[in-house]
Amino acid sequence: MAKKKKKNAPILSKKQLRFLRGLAHNLDPLVMIGQHGLTDQVVKSAEDVFRHRELIKVKVQSTAAVDRPETASQLARETSSALVQIIGRIIILYRPNPDLPPNQTIHIPKG
Repeated sequence: MAKKKKKNAPILSKKQLRFLRGLAHNLDPLVMIGQHGLTDQVVKSAEDVFRHRELIKVKVQSTAAVDRPETASQLARETSSALVQIIGRIIILYRPNPDLPPNQTIHIPKG
C-alpha cells in the first residue's frame, strides 16, 4: 500500500490565529482523546472531521494521561494542520480544504 504524501501545514500569522480562535469559540469538540492517548483511531477521526470542516476542536479527556502541548503538536503534524490554540483540555486545529463548497470554507484575513 502506497503512503499518501503529507501536505504541509498552513503557516498562520497572529492576526489569522486570532480570527480562527474567534470562529472556534462556538464549535463543539468532535474528536476526543481518551485514556489511551493519541492513537491511530484518534488521528483517523480527526482526518474524517477535516473532510467536512476546516476548523475543529479536540477535547482531551480527564482520563488521558498525556502532555497536552506535545499531544496537540503531534496531532497537528499527523493531520498536516495548524495548531491554532490550546486552552485547558481543548485543542483547536485548522486545515484548509479546497474540496469544500465556497460557502463552507473559511476566508481568513491576509497577513
